[in-house]
Amino acid sequence: MVLALLVCGLVVALVLVGLFVFGLRRRLIQRSGGTFDCSLRWNAPAGGDSSGKGWSYGVARYSGDRIEWFRVFSYAPRPRRVLERAAIEVVDRRAPDGDEEVALLSDAIVLGCTHRGTRLELAMSEDALTGFLAWLEAAPPGQRVNVA
Repeated sequence: MVLALLVCGLVVALVLVGLFVFGLRRRLIQRSGGTFDCSLRWNAPAGGDSSGKGWSYGVARYSGDRIEWFRVFSYAPRPRRVLERAAIEVVDRRAPDGDEEVALLSDAIVLGCTHRGTRLELAMSEDALTGFLAWLEAAPPGQRVNVA
């Protein structure tokens, strides 16, 4: 009986520590500012796939001429993907449809892009999208900007 209570107590403590570390990691990512909630689908199908598969929820952070994308449900201190401003080409914009409406945040807009030949989709709020497109267009003189 005592052993069972001890094991249950340890499990609860480990879950609480895990949740605390998730929160601490997100706080450290957001500490430098310039972050926004952003779901990502890497190697997205060209025609658009409304099945909702392949989406990962994350946080993106502006860092000079690149965007660092972190998975939310990860303990990794480094970004999962890094997108350079000069290599991003916006292809299309659409509203989520089908099962994507369940997989993404409620106010998300899907932005189809290519980055160094890889098709990807970013889903973010309207406000985040406005900031993202402004960041893309604010490239230093001489850099190519591809916004559809």
